[in-house]
Amino acid sequence: MAQTQTEPEAAPSHSSRLPLIFGLVLMIAGGGASFAALYLGLLPAGHGAAQDTATGPAALPDIAYVALEPMVISLSDPAARHLRFSAQIEVPAAYQKDVELLRPRVVDVLNGYLRAVDLRDIEDPAALIRLRAQMLRRVQIVCGADRVRDLLIMEFVLN
Repeated sequence: MAQTQTEPEAAPSHSSRLPLIFGLVLMIAGGGASFAALYLGLLPAGHGAAQDTATGPAALPDIAYVALEPMVISLSDPAARHLRFSAQIEVPAAYQKDVELLRPRVVDVLNGYLRAVDLRDIEDPAALIRLRAQMLRRVQIVCGADRVRDLLIMEFVLN
């Protein structure tokens, strides 16, 4: 019988996973420390974090409000329902007189738009956001986009 010699098999060379695990732990710890430092304000980040406290808070913009008279709009509905609507227009203070001069046109545009809106659209809970955006756009067309900053709805009641 011939004896065959078996050579011991060389162990497969596995690279150690220890450096990978160590790197992963360091990465997680570094990310957590960075988050904590930014969250606690220890590191300035962005335009709001590096505010100079000696100057105090920023001044409010120079704005004015133009009040619109409350409107009662009869809706095209067999039940003869009405919408009571009141709003104010936010404008740069320099344009307040110009927008007040155009107030009758603004009321006319808003009245015409609200009369044309379907009752189902008004009753929808999310409708006020869409309606406000549509009305703001119409007011900006009448007065000029640079003269009107926002439309603030004071009253929106369906009777």
